[in-house]
Amino acid sequence: MAQVKFFHQNNPSLIPVPDLKMIKEHFGNVATKTSDISIAHMIAPPGWSEPFQTPEFDEYTLMVKGKKILEIDGEKVTVSAGESILIKKGTRVRYSNPFEEEAEYWAICKPAFNFEAVNREDQ
Repeated sequence: MAQVKFFHQNNPSLIPVPDLKMIKEHFGNVATKTSDISIAHMIAPPGWSEPFQTPEFDEYTLMVKGKKILEIDGEKVTVSAGESILIKKGTRVRYSNPFEEEAEYWAICKPAFNFEAVNREDQ
């Protein structure tokens, strides 16, 4: 049997979320049923925020457009277009876009993002 050498993703999965953020997962638990890594294209509208979370995965963020604020153990870090950041697993973090422009970015999680491992706090 021939080994598959590539997978061309041309139909990412739109992940429904209640906070108006757009998530299109290209690889991960939903799109490809793989748990070792997830890669998702995100657009966070102005005024968007999530509750604090302490994920059980590393999360790499690469900003494409706009900016967002990360609250990391009491410190606020602004990540702007062209910049990236790595949040190590087990770190308490809160993501938000308090700005007037939407924030467009890619999120890579290793292992793959899943709702049980994100450990979101109640708002």
